[in-house]
Amino acid sequence: MLTWLYVPGDRPERFRKALASGADTVIVDLEDAVAPARKAYALDAVTDLLGSTHSVPVQVRISAFEQLDTLTGLPGLAGVRVPKVETPQAVRAAAVAGVPVHALIESARGVEAAFEIATVCGPDGSIGLGEADLSADLHVSAEAGLAWPRSRVVVAARAAGLGPPAMSVYPHVSDLDGLAASCVTGRGLGLLGRAAIHPRQLPVIVEAFRPSEPEVEKAAELLSAFDPDAGTAVLSDGRFVDIAMVAAARRTVELAARFS
Repeated sequence: MLTWLYVPGDRPERFRKALASGADTVIVDLEDAVAPARKAYALDAVTDLLGSTHSVPVQVRISAFEQLDTLTGLPGLAGVRVPKVETPQAVRAAAVAGVPVHALIESARGVEAAFEIATVCGPDGSIGLGEADLSADLHVSAEAGLAWPRSRVVVAARAAGLGPPAMSVYPHVSDLDGLAASCVTGRGLGLLGRAAIHPRQLPVIVEAFRPSEPEVEKAAELLSAFDPDAGTAVLSDGRFVDIAMVAAARRTVELAARFS
């Protein structure tokens, strides 16, 4: 998956549009996008949405663990996003829903505990950053200040056997060039895919993370030349190939095929 689209939980008239947006996953938000006075209404709306399954997976970002009492067991619930995670205990508390748990790390304390958090998310779960709150917590005013926390969650996810983390949302909806540049930066750090807050951001994200033709060609050449019995190979340009590079090449080819 490369794209996740947020939709406010108290705007049920937007649910159908979100599901038809082309996003790989829709995230219905019960947290920051919903005012406190409307959270009960939002939970009712989300419950109605999740009463049946959909062709697009639907996750819910909760604002309180009590909401899981209502969400648990609903057929359309594909995952739970837990905000502001700082300890593994928060992930374990969300696991009662019986669906994959996706932990959002939004503080310095959470970053420091990233590996411990990742180890309890389960093979189908994930970790990622909530960069707006994290930037405020760290007093960071430029994207460059997030390079280390981004790398930290990439390493933590890999060490825990999880897939690469996705990037947090880019808040400037009309700045598509800035979004593209930010995605390129994140991709270089090992992040894969990105959450969005508007459908117009989705094709920009896909284009930024989809392997280019030269990347696919190099990956295909590597896979063709690799001898599994020998465990190594040397390509025509002198590049030495080992098994770790083969795994990366396979991911590139599979990702390109997914979005061809």
